[in-house]
Amino acid sequence: MQIDYTFRLKNFIFIALGAAIYAFGFVYFNMANKVAANGIAGLTLVFHALFGVNPTYSGYLINLPLVILGAYLFGRKAMVYTLEGIASLYFFIWLFQKIPLIVDLQQDYLVVSLIAGTIAGLGGGIVFRYGGTIGGSDIIARVIEDKFGIQLNQALLGFDIFVMILSLTYITIPQMMYALIASFMYSQVVNIIQNGGYSVRGMMIISDQAPEISQQIMEKLGRGVTYLKGEGAYSGKEKQVMYVAMSPQDVRETKDMIRELDPMAFVSVFSIDEVMSPEFVAARSKYKRPIKK
Repeated sequence: MQIDYTFRLKNFIFIALGAAIYAFGFVYFNMANKVAANGIAGLTLVFHALFGVNPTYSGYLINLPLVILGAYLFGRKAMVYTLEGIASLYFFIWLFQKIPLIVDLQQDYLVVSLIAGTIAGLGGGIVFRYGGTIGGSDIIARVIEDKFGIQLNQALLGFDIFVMILSLTYITIPQMMYALIASFMYSQVVNIIQNGGYSVRGMMIISDQAPEISQQIMEKLGRGVTYLKGEGAYSGKEKQVMYVAMSPQDVRETKDMIRELDPMAFVSVFSIDEVMSPEFVAARSKYKRPIKK
């Protein structure tokens, strides 16, 4: 039980940290240079530019009803981290507005947009990695998905496009292009942070030399291999399908092994977002070992 509480406390701490990082970029780069943002945060910038409403106030007014709706539809427990992320974000936005700081980038909007997107992605990625969110747009998207059958990512994209179009009421089209650069950087950095900063490859291997190939992978690379049962649709012949997860550096070595053992093998290589396994992330040399006969 003690471990569970420690884990939850860690989540709260990192969600607050991520929200602070996002808010720093939002105030000192987006707001200071009129670079539009996506999601609910971008909507608060529209209200700030058109009506002079502080993003802190509009952020709370927009998000809190959405959190209540989300708690009603998806359960209160699922909204705890979301509520903390939103509350922390707009608190830090209010706080940073009180701290005078000018980051002089000599009006280079390309640099501004790149930095804004990177900082936002770093903060947002930390928040997402520890189970929180920094806005209610995902709640809107989930409601749209449930009620209208539109996929979650499509609903989120549609909402972001809507916010970007609204942003044209206070920025020019060239400025909008810089906002899109910032949005692209944001999405890329979020993916990196959420995945732990590493990339993983998966391989599906179909070969008549499955025992020899799997033994080489386990002995030389120290990676575990899983056999899946397969059957050729045309030949009707049963085959052993090997599945293995490895680092990108291991892929080339594995392909060289396969070419030597079975040049006719079928190999499929694909990207994996994340692997949860203590054995996988440990040093490869630790697991290099001969296979028991």
